[in-house]
Amino acid sequence: MNLSKNVFEIYKKIIFLLPPETAHVISLNLAEIVFKLWRKNQRKENEVMRSKKFMGIEFPNQLGLAAGFDKNGDYINFISNIGLGFIEIGTVTPKPQYGNPKPRIFRLIQDEAIINSLGFNNKGVKYLKKKLSKVERNQPIGINIGKNSTTPIIDAHNDYKYCMDEIYHLADYITLNISSPNTKDLRQLQAESYFDNFLYNIKNHHQKLVSKFKKNIPLIVKISPDIEDNDLQSLCKLLIRYEVEGIIATNTTISKPKNLISKAKLQSGGLSGKPLLEKSNNLIKKVKNLVDDNITIIGAGGVTSSISANTKLESGADLLQLYTGLVFHGTDLIKEITRSFR
Repeated sequence: MNLSKNVFEIYKKIIFLLPPETAHVISLNLAEIVFKLWRKNQRKENEVMRSKKFMGIEFPNQLGLAAGFDKNGDYINFISNIGLGFIEIGTVTPKPQYGNPKPRIFRLIQDEAIINSLGFNNKGVKYLKKKLSKVERNQPIGINIGKNSTTPIIDAHNDYKYCMDEIYHLADYITLNISSPNTKDLRQLQAESYFDNFLYNIKNHHQKLVSKFKKNIPLIVKISPDIEDNDLQSLCKLLIRYEVEGIIATNTTISKPKNLISKAKLQSGGLSGKPLLEKSNNLIKKVKNLVDDNITIIGAGGVTSSISANTKLESGADLLQLYTGLVFHGTDLIKEITRSFR
């Protein structure tokens, strides 16, 4: 729904009376119905073309939707018709899983932030495969994959390989989510002691899929804003060595800034939104220094305005993703940001 700012603010006041997960499902189901009826007109109205090519992919513009907004591909009619340059679905795992106990999403309204401890709740990769096989694409679609919570960290690569087998032919790129703070031990994969072996297995399997489908689908790794400098350095060296095409900086943070004022600030889970901007941008700068132009950088974390979006590009990002900004500002934010691109 491409609502005016005033109408959106009224809608937000009403929908924010509901628990966050309930509000998310209701809003997206309603939006999906609307966009199924008027998607062509809405697409034409909202699209801002600023075409860029990265990783061999043509992006209509540099602004994309981060994973987590539509985990299972249930709302692609909506999210592919609101002016974004690309969308990322997931995170999906081999088997369906409930995730962590509820409540597991908390709004920090005064801080324009969200804390979530979802834990890769999703309907499984086979469900997503069925949904994507019926999709009419308006822009590139990335698929974000992860491991099931019951899979030991040492065997994590097998879960990612399973997901790659299922969705390789349907993805424009594949994101390896190794940085969610809400799956036990997952972030250990970012440490060199795990990451080298993990990436070795993934890249060998990727080459088999490239040969099978006669097409290279780029691999992207999503990292944590909380990663230690030594782990970041070794990780970036390995990304270059194994010729991984992209890196998403960043996922949510487990650190909570002291200046947060919302009541929910002490909840456990990953923090996203406005308070993450500076930390994410600082990490983007470090990544840029380490990889130069060898790897495409997708900046995520704290994109809530055209100003914050452009500071992320100035920090070294090639592409951008948003999620929490949409929750607080609605789809008009997309046009605001894309119109600001040069």
